[in-house]
Amino acid sequence: MVDILIVEDNEELSGLLSEFLRAEDYAVSTAPTAAKALSLFEKYGARLVLLDIMLPDMDGFAVCRRIRERDNTPIIMLTARTYKEDKLSGILQGADDYIEKPYDIDILIAKIKGIFRRRLAMDTISDGGIVLNLSEGTAEKDGAPLNLTAKEFELLHLLIANKGQTLGKELIFSRIWGADSESEPQTLTVHIKWLRQKIENDPKVPEKIITVWGKGYRWEG
Repeated sequence: MVDILIVEDNEELSGLLSEFLRAEDYAVSTAPTAAKALSLFEKYGARLVLLDIMLPDMDGFAVCRRIRERDNTPIIMLTARTYKEDKLSGILQGADDYIEKPYDIDILIAKIKGIFRRRLAMDTISDGGIVLNLSEGTAEKDGAPLNLTAKEFELLHLLIANKGQTLGKELIFSRIWGADSESEPQTLTVHIKWLRQKIENDPKVPEKIITVWGKGYRWEG
């Protein structure tokens, strides 16, 4: 999962913004169109989306709405459109902030850092006796610490955050290991096995991480 997805059709502006954000140690991906942005988000996810409104194939409001239908990832809209109606529309579609172009890069970075701090401060997720502290990267089961590797933690977080939804193996692998990973897809099966050994009462008859044959896995909690 990348830290920030920049959705901007102006190649020069997108490149400059990427440089500034990477200098702040953020992992960044860029998309010049709505279709590319939604495809990247579906495959890899993002911790925050910087979203231009004026895109060549679909406006940013529609992109924001599509993301909000399935995810609560923070979204900051960046646009030259200054009408009050546009700002209201962005907020109503689920944007967390609306910044007019041209913007001060220092202010934008400060806003991004503020969003990440607030998310980390409140980011714990729990279900079925499992508690994940996302800011500290720690986990518990029924109050007892769980010794999870980093990938096990990410995998468990992804499953719990999508409780009741069957996640395809390809999607899970892309989100956790990335499309450019040298790991074999079989590593997902191994990590599911390890997770079950740590969180299931009977790993051979799992009740939390369910296999959906031919598709992927589902968290029941």
